[in-house]
Amino acid sequence: MLPEPATFAISLAIYGAILLLLIYYVLNLADLECDYINAQECCARLNFWVIPKFGSHLILCGLLLVDGHWLLLLINIPMVFWLGYELHKQPRDSLGIYDPVDIHSRGLLKVHLRNTMIYLGYYFIMFFIALYYMMAALLKGDPIKRHEGDEIVTDF
Repeated sequence: MLPEPATFAISLAIYGAILLLLIYYVLNLADLECDYINAQECCARLNFWVIPKFGSHLILCGLLLVDGHWLLLLINIPMVFWLGYELHKQPRDSLGIYDPVDIHSRGLLKVHLRNTMIYLGYYFIMFFIALYYMMAALLKGDPIKRHEGDEIVTDF
């Protein structure tokens, strides 16, 4: 078990990394929508990061489970199941979640862009929740070390 501030610092780093990755997703999907890159290149870039995104969120849930932060774990478990479902529902012959053949023909580009925006909102909210928990963990106790007789000790 890690100290609470360390747990939340790690979770902030994971949430921040996933947020940066999702911004990368939005930029690539927007470039594909505007025909700045071709579908094969865009999907190869995005599919490369699908497993690390799922793995990092799974590591985050494991960290919250080990440290006993049940409320945050309950909030994060549905996202793990959803990301796992996305990975599992893909046909075996496809190139990944982002398939260059289907992305234009089925109109999946708008669906992927919408899902990425939903993920961005979720991870943005979770980033600030983790930031709040980290600040609360850092401020636990009496920050001004008081002793008997209302004497304030200013030694660090």
